Amino acid sequence: MSIVVAVLAFLVLRASSVTMSAADPEEPTEQRTDCAAVSVVAPSTVVSPAEQSLRFSDVWGLTRGAGQTVAVIDTGVARHPLLPGAIAGGDFVSDGDGSTDCDAHGTVVAGLIAARPSPGSGFVGGAPDADILTIRQSSSAFSAVSAERETRDDGSTSSGYGDVDSMALAVRAAVDAGAGVVNISEVACAPVGTPLGDDALADAIEYAAVVKDAVIVVAAGNLDGSRCRDQNDTMRGQAGRDSPATRTTASPARFDDYVLTVGSLDADGTPSAFSLAGPWVDIAAPGTDVTSLSPTGEGLADGTLDEEGRFSPFTGTSFATPFVSATAALVRSRYPDMSAREVIARIVRTAHAPAGGWDSAVGFGSLDPVAAVTGTAEDEPENRPATRLDARVTTPPEDRSNATVALVGSAGVILALASLCFCAALFDVKNRRE
Repeated sequence: MSIVVAVLAFLVLRASSVTMSAADPEEPTEQRTDCAAVSVVAPSTVVSPAEQSLRFSDVWGLTRGAGQTVAVIDTGVARHPLLPGAIAGGDFVSDGDGSTDCDAHGTVVAGLIAARPSPGSGFVGGAPDADILTIRQSSSAFSAVSAERETRDDGSTSSGYGDVDSMALAVRAAVDAGAGVVNISEVACAPVGTPLGDDALADAIEYAAVVKDAVIVVAAGNLDGSRCRDQNDTMRGQAGRDSPATRTTASPARFDDYVLTVGSLDADGTPSAFSLAGPWVDIAAPGTDVTSLSPTGEGLADGTLDEEGRFSPFTGTSFATPFVSATAALVRSRYPDMSAREVIARIVRTAHAPAGGWDSAVGFGSLDPVAAVTGTAEDEPENRPATRLDARVTTPPEDRSNATVALVGSAGVILALASLCFCAALFDVKNRRE
């Protein structure tokens, strides 16, 4: 018996050590560009149009997300007084702990989810009593030490670190650390038929959703000038969803049975032109001109500034996604016995549906946090086997030599580290803005 106990103890220690050491880059990295500069916003009691339309405060008498941990798998989340409960969950980019954000992206996402209220400010996250677990999985400012320095015509140099494999590790780390909601505002995309090399990510997503019962909320992605340049056809109704005509595929959005995929809406409620449509889109939320926490101080920011001071607003499906994650945290806090699938079904079925009930730009409609928390979802989610929605496409043998992916910036600029785009739905991956 003592031998068995000793062996079990060894295995437990070995497993825990793997988990603890997993949040490190797989190779030495270095910072090659300056961190992003942000446009600081003066404190104001004015509530942003997005928050006004979503009316999160209407449900705070019922739930504020207490007891929920939301993982933000992104560029890191900087320490901020309005995120006092943030948990440093690891860093797959450098030797940090996840509490550094050189890209002005992850901090913005986290603030939209769970920023605490502050005197004299109208800005509050959708689920202000939820806790943030931050995992830095990518950065436009870092590169592998071994990566060649590419100089462009304008004199700028390439950079960027993070791929679908590190995303897979981050997803597992997040749910193993106890996250009940996982926000992924990053997307790998490519033309249909081009291998994404995302089998490990598929396994991690399934593990998180099924074994760990986590609600996984992901960005649909944005059109850009590289691998995400071709918009998919607009499809409506179940017939369109069953027979998609896609030119561009996106991951992890394409793992539709396991994730809740979010498109972007403009301020007037219409689909954003940059939002990548597809048969995997489930819901839409405001994604333009958002204000959130600054990664460089104690205040707020509403965009980035390039070296010449030109302003680019925080805009993209990246910033629509956290509104849905905040809603998931509110629902899970209010209904702790609900499974992840039931939470997703509730959010989707209380959305404001488009004509035909579904379309490829907004999914089943625009997010309604109040209805999701207080309304009734009539049907249980269909228990169907998980599929990848582009599985019907015949693809060539996988070539992992091009599996490294890059990020899409707030100015709609993309830099692919190899041949695929890793689009953090609208944030810049160059050391310049366009």
